[in-house]
Amino acid sequence: MKKRTFLKSLLLLVASISFASAVEDESGFKPLFNGHDLSGWDGDPQHWSVRDGTIMGQTTAENPAKGNTFLIWRDGTVDDFEIRFSYKIVPGDDKGFGNSGVQYRSKDFGNWVVGGYQADFEAGNTYSGILYEERMRGILAERGQKVTIGEDGKKEVTGSFGKSEDIQAAIKKEDWNDYEIRAQGNHLTHIINGKTTIDVIDNEAKARSFTGILALQLHAGPPMTVQFKNLRMKRTRLTDNKKKILLVAGHPSHGPGDHEFNAGVQLLYKCLAAQPNVVPGFSLNGWPKDPTAFDNADSILFFMDGGGGHPVVQADHLKQLDALAKNGVGLAFAHYAVEVPKDKGGPELLNWIGGYYEDRVSTNPHWVAEIKSLPEHPITRGVMPFAVNDEWYYNIHFRPDMQGVTSILVAKPTDETRKGASSSPRGPYPHIVAASGRDEVLSWVVERPDGGRGFGFTGAHFHKNWGNENFRKLFLNAMLWTAKAEVPANGVECSVSPEELTKNLDPKGK
Repeated sequence: MKKRTFLKSLLLLVASISFASAVEDESGFKPLFNGHDLSGWDGDPQHWSVRDGTIMGQTTAENPAKGNTFLIWRDGTVDDFEIRFSYKIVPGDDKGFGNSGVQYRSKDFGNWVVGGYQADFEAGNTYSGILYEERMRGILAERGQKVTIGEDGKKEVTGSFGKSEDIQAAIKKEDWNDYEIRAQGNHLTHIINGKTTIDVIDNEAKARSFTGILALQLHAGPPMTVQFKNLRMKRTRLTDNKKKILLVAGHPSHGPGDHEFNAGVQLLYKCLAAQPNVVPGFSLNGWPKDPTAFDNADSILFFMDGGGGHPVVQADHLKQLDALAKNGVGLAFAHYAVEVPKDKGGPELLNWIGGYYEDRVSTNPHWVAEIKSLPEHPITRGVMPFAVNDEWYYNIHFRPDMQGVTSILVAKPTDETRKGASSSPRGPYPHIVAASGRDEVLSWVVERPDGGRGFGFTGAHFHKNWGNENFRKLFLNAMLWTAKAEVPANGVECSVSPEELTKNLDPKGK
């Protein structure tokens, strides 16, 4: 009796350990498909749909694909990650053809055409699990190969995971298979049904990619059906001392040329993408829909409308950001985004970045701030004194005695500006007028006890100001600094042409 009880207890212990391991193995993974519709995905509706809780791509003799067509994930982009999903591919006729795959870190060429890294699979016996680069370098690793791609693009097979036919024997025809893709820096791995199919180190700097879109492929050719389910992703920390900077833009606001949040973050993205140790990303039109968006960020910028409608103070977003801050993630808030309600967001911004715009205490006139001198700080590297007309906020609610706050941009408003004629709501505020002759802090930084860094910047009402080299450089320097990336000795060098300033503007009419 005792022996039987012992065996039963042992079996229960083994089962509980196995269950705990399985749960732990899925920690950090979040779904990219809701199982009901194609929300967040974009593809040709003639070929893509949802059936029986799966994403389905289908071609028929009557409805063929004119070329390879893709279902693109629009809720975010990918950098370093692990993706898991199950797939089934079935030929539509006796020719036995069927080819598909998952694009990652890829480029969008428009009209649902995508190019870049692909985790391939098929209904045949040769290509499932290979690394193919759509529209670019072709096959980078055949099944079973461990490959290093040199700086010159030459491929060297450095190891083997077994014979291709043995790996194929573990892949189920016209049935569900489990696929895993891992991308860590320039190291790429594919796994099907627990068997590693390829392992690639891509050292070809001019061709490789560290970030890009995610998409599902439906190959042109004879009829076929492909299905995907349980599609989920976990972002992983960047390697090789690279830093992830996420730029979050708000919804369209104000008139043309004002509050151009979406165009602004895309300009900043273009500049940051040229930095050697930075992997930037951006999210448009409000709080990210990507459930993994913040998971591997070293720094996050919020450039959006604030006040009571601030996305940061909705739902449980303050709680989410506070957890990130406690883990040392840098946080930056620009222009209207520095304004939050005093009782909801105010205490958090005081902690995260050292200050915030308080309604009826701070003020927001349009005026020319003359920055006559700059402190010695990594953020000011290569930045020269400048003067810019903007909606510079001041009389910010800072921590008591500016504890831990370093002033970066300081200017002195004129008495006329202090009267509030250009403020909204209109002044004057007696406490502002009475401060005649006082220097005002327009931008600042903090280094938090949790190890994170914060940055507040009150300008950037006018989109055209990104064209000012010193204005732009200071901001870019700040994004590197908040991510704990090294700021170049002369600051972040990035030119912005007049044509680039007009790109990606929100459709606001005249």
